[in-house]
Amino acid sequence: MEDIRNTTILRKPEWLKTKVPAGKSYIAVRDIVEENKLHTICTSGHCPNMHECWGRGTATLMILGDICTRSCGFCNVKTGRPLPADWEEPERVAQSVKLMKLKHVVLTSVDRDDLKDGGAEIWALTIKAIKRESPGTTMETLIPDFDGKEDLIMKVIEAGPEVISHNLETVRRITPWVRSRAKYDLSLKVLEILANAGVIAKSGIMLGLGETRNEILETMDDLRLVGTRVMTIGQYLQPTRNHLPVKEFISPEVFANYEREGLLRGFRHVESGPLVRSSYRAEKHIL
Repeated sequence: MEDIRNTTILRKPEWLKTKVPAGKSYIAVRDIVEENKLHTICTSGHCPNMHECWGRGTATLMILGDICTRSCGFCNVKTGRPLPADWEEPERVAQSVKLMKLKHVVLTSVDRDDLKDGGAEIWALTIKAIKRESPGTTMETLIPDFDGKEDLIMKVIEAGPEVISHNLETVRRITPWVRSRAKYDLSLKVLEILANAGVIAKSGIMLGLGETRNEILETMDDLRLVGTRVMTIGQYLQPTRNHLPVKEFISPEVFANYEREGLLRGFRHVESGPLVRSSYRAEKHIL
């Protein structure tokens, strides 16, 4: 089997170059993030859409610290031994969302395999606190797999976010190289639990790691089979030389074709483009 880690470094094409706007909304969100020492996947993940999203009053906040217990080949979040859970974090995050006057917030977290509940209780408390302090703010939660434990996933579901997302990240064949512990079928199980509970289930994958067109279409079919309603498809960008290299840069025309394929398969929303990330235009996915 081919090892996807062995390849040369490719030069970015023109369509991956972005402008950096800095409107009033963006600056206001940035200042609150810095003043309150919030963790955002926007910054830790070097998201190319950060300025656009913050400018629209949307942000992705990362809870449960900024140190992950897993070490995935694509991810720029720090890995190691996390600090103890901070039980004051839910209220602090909720107050920050209120100060930012966010129209839509996406919550995500590092994996906390060191915690007995994987951080599910803090997840639930944070969602409830945001709903109490900012009842007009809609919410998406991008959750870890919680090792597929339904009782922990239900804690997040019962807290009532409008959308719950869990990313497959890549196609089945490449998963062992891309994800350090998570399994393709386990992630499908998580999405099925979400869909069966009646919430909007969402997932995303990255392209450019050596996957084939047929594998991408099969992944779409797998997601639809378990009831996933929203899908994001974006270009993988190598964060550092220590991460998995890019095998291919996918053209905007090919991304547009995958969007059409996804809609034909019954997804309600498909965000597909070189700069698309999990939370890109997430406010549109409230059905």
